[in-house]
Amino acid sequence: MTHASPARPLLIAQLTDLHLGFERDRADEPNRLRLDKVVAAIGALDPAPDLIVVSGDLVEHGDAASYARVREALAPLRAPVRLMLGNHDARAAFAAAFADVPLSGGFLHHVVEQAGLRCILLDTLEEGRHGGAFCAAREAWLSARLAEAPDTPTLIFLHHPPCVTGIPWMDVDPAEPWLERLRGALAAGRNVVGLVSGHLHRAIAARWAGLPVTVAPSVAPRVALELGPIDPDKPDGRRLIVDGTPGYALHRWDGEALVSHFVLIDDAPAVAFYDEKLRGMIAEMAAERPGGR
Repeated sequence: MTHASPARPLLIAQLTDLHLGFERDRADEPNRLRLDKVVAAIGALDPAPDLIVVSGDLVEHGDAASYARVREALAPLRAPVRLMLGNHDARAAFAAAFADVPLSGGFLHHVVEQAGLRCILLDTLEEGRHGGAFCAAREAWLSARLAEAPDTPTLIFLHHPPCVTGIPWMDVDPAEPWLERLRGALAAGRNVVGLVSGHLHRAIAARWAGLPVTVAPSVAPRVALELGPIDPDKPDGRRLIVDGTPGYALHRWDGEALVSHFVLIDDAPAVAFYDEKLRGMIAEMAAERPGGR
């Protein structure tokens, strides 16, 4: 398919796994401080993002007070913000705190279209369960959305990535029925350009069902990279969660290709600047591209 290119590339900032309220009794809750850093970094982006997606696990315990803090923390963002749910969220408490964000058929899923790219935000929450879910009702909803715009490039957002990554205590079981429902719905969507997710608290790139999958880095502390098999009955002292700088993803759509950048927030000083000393290098690199400068 050939698609019309937007006047400038579309930029989508993705935050995920905020887990506000993990330490509810602390006024200086670390996850809130981490979120504030990410919000400030996104606010300073130039060019600014056109859309911001917060892809689930907004809070740790599904409580009203934490959802109020989510609203407060995200208020400085100027681009449109779309919220999703993860396995730590609770629909009733979310709906009470965000009455302006309607649930459809009991689920928080919706469609956003900008600059020729259609973003479908799925609800993979099954309350009381760590892993994802995608029931027959959600399958029917997604199939209908894909069918109504079969020629429009479409990016699917979901909290739970459907692919196995090798981190055994976090991975999905590839035999889970919800994956087959999702695979079946996507098989008819020849316009789907990729899947974007969170949940794993790490930046990951993969493929599943013939589609690229990206997992954004988390705002909350990250999951350790421990790939060995795990015995649920024999604690072995392995690292599960490690401290580290918070992060986000920035997805760029130019009408033909989706590129995802993973950004970690840190205070590392710059070691090179575009100044007079490097002007020649930049000019040389620009001249190598088709059409010159």
